[in-house]
Amino acid sequence: MRAFEDARPNGIVTRLLGDRHSLPLSIVLHLVPGVLIVAAYLLIGEPFVKAIGCPAFMGWAIALCLVLLPVLVGLLWLGRKHNGRFSLHGVLHYTDKPVSRGKLMAMVIGLILWMMVLGFALAPMNNFFKDFFTWLPYADTGGSGNNTYLDLDGYSHSIMLTTMAICLPLTGISLPLIEELYFRGFLLPRIAHLGGWAPVVNTVLFALYHFWSPWVFVSRVIFTFPGFWFAWREKDIRLSIGMHAGSTSILAALGTIALALDLI
Repeated sequence: MRAFEDARPNGIVTRLLGDRHSLPLSIVLHLVPGVLIVAAYLLIGEPFVKAIGCPAFMGWAIALCLVLLPVLVGLLWLGRKHNGRFSLHGVLHYTDKPVSRGKLMAMVIGLILWMMVLGFALAPMNNFFKDFFTWLPYADTGGSGNNTYLDLDGYSHSIMLTTMAICLPLTGISLPLIEELYFRGFLLPRIAHLGGWAPVVNTVLFALYHFWSPWVFVSRVIFTFPGFWFAWREKDIRLSIGMHAGSTSILAALGTIALALDLI
């Protein structure tokens, strides 16, 4: 029995750190965090922000933290099992920085522009699809960037500004970074055996993972795919990190500044 108990965790670690994840395993690893985020919002985030009189958008930030921070800890735990110390070496791939600095900067700027322009251009499509999800209990809670300001509307200026200022380093920088480490650094390389379908599957599952904003699924696939594809092709996670965290941090900063200056 003792030997079985010792072997089982090692077997799980070996399976997770293997160079190849089966498609069913990868689907589970992509989607379970999204389910947990919705549960964390409904059980913890929403009741908490209602109790303190803050917008639901902050509740989503709390829910994301409650799930994604343990995901990061889990990656570090795998690194400890693999390396004997807390490290992401051998846990994450696409970290060898093969793209030159100049090329990286040019590509990231282009990807940020693509993501931001397409994100705004496809907003009407998101609103169209949202009509099919009005039955969700969190359909009007600012679960995605497209309706954040709708969620903030009706609160005092000080509460709106405080919410945006608190959420900026979280939803704008830290949480997108953790998502990239997990989805592109950990999961995407381990479905490389799917060939050219690997970035497609990863993009679709990443869009599905956002259960808190399913109406953005189609547009999210469109505006994120180039960055994820380039990260896969060039084997450089900095491309998707730059696109994702770059876009969210710029939008969060601009929104916070606009609120501070009473422009919105």
